[in-house]
Amino acid sequence: MGENGATDAARRTLGGAERDGAGGLAGHHAGDAPPVDLPVDMALGPDQHQAGDAPPVDPPVDVALGPDLASLADPRATSRWLRQQGAVVRFGQLALVTPRKGVEEVLHDPVTFSSRAEAVVQLGNHRPLIPLQIDPPKHVKYRRILDPLFAPRQVAKLEPEVTSLVGSLIDRFAGKGSCDFHEEFAVPLPCKVFLDLVGLPMEDLDLFLDLKEGIIRAPGATPEEQEAARQAAASRIYSYFDAVVSERSGRWAEYPDLLSRIASSHVDGEPLTSEELVDIAFLFLLAGLDTITDSLDCFFAYLAEHPEQRQQMVDDPSIIPSGIEELLRYESPVPAVVRVATRDTEIGGCPVQAGEQVMALIGSANTDEAVQPDAGMVDLRRNPNAHLAFGGGVHRCLGSHLARLE
Repeated sequence: MGENGATDAARRTLGGAERDGAGGLAGHHAGDAPPVDLPVDMALGPDQHQAGDAPPVDPPVDVALGPDLASLADPRATSRWLRQQGAVVRFGQLALVTPRKGVEEVLHDPVTFSSRAEAVVQLGNHRPLIPLQIDPPKHVKYRRILDPLFAPRQVAKLEPEVTSLVGSLIDRFAGKGSCDFHEEFAVPLPCKVFLDLVGLPMEDLDLFLDLKEGIIRAPGATPEEQEAARQAAASRIYSYFDAVVSERSGRWAEYPDLLSRIASSHVDGEPLTSEELVDIAFLFLLAGLDTITDSLDCFFAYLAEHPEQRQQMVDDPSIIPSGIEELLRYESPVPAVVRVATRDTEIGGCPVQAGEQVMALIGSANTDEAVQPDAGMVDLRRNPNAHLAFGGGVHRCLGSHLARLE
């Protein structure tokens, strides 16, 4: 879910807690900064605040509003403009954190910037998704169970199987000389890996894709209709995994897959409850069936638009690992994460009040020229490359090693 051609999931994230909204343009004068695409229901307050200033107030400043932030052909220009406004830029109830330093502060301080369920984007769930929407210290207990399952050594065991799958997918269209990359590769690759990993039947793939789309790209002409569709899809996800957990209960040893290994784990000496297992599986479904697809789409779209960069990889395959890291940085397939401030604080001298939703713009942080002067350029040989594409802090992406493999 990149800044260039970001996915619908990321776009709704950038839209705020409800992740919805569209509208036309407001006034924009010649010579102004580039228009900023954001949902029209988010009034833009004062664009720059110094330490000690009063909280921002309406009316909104004169900024063009459109469908959403990530729909721009080159949202890096918008990210640059946002950073020029200050460390915190406010849109309605959202405090957007734009520079690398401020984003890292949010990611690495879970006490001040909470990930509890009400802070994170609406996904139709009525219980916190584990571990995404759980704060420390309990979050740490879940990660102790899950992290070893996605450690580099465990992921490396999957490489032969994933390599074989990649080859079989390519064989299906290689003879044609062209393909629909999204439908014929970017969707089936991570989906098949995910289903095999968690021990779910491949014949249910279309059902899972439908449920995932119902959450991430909920249909509907209004936010209310979209939320109703999202709730309906979530209800079906709960029902599906409730049935899986119920069927396997007491017989987990018969299923040598990831879900069964999780089910055999304990937190504080107690086995995971059925609800906890379902809440983990709910999150895995969304992450496993969407994020990698979106990343592949972003990366290959970039390479198609920049054939000279693609040729570098063809001529020197040794740069593929560093090229992957660079495209993760530049595209930032998950361009933002949301937290809620638990106390009054400041970010870069800008006040943030307790209870405010804080959106850390990872895509903006990854292209912050104040940290890296050439951050707006793609260098497939960049090394080191300390990007934030997988987030940071205690909530750093659980599946980052699997993502790199795929």
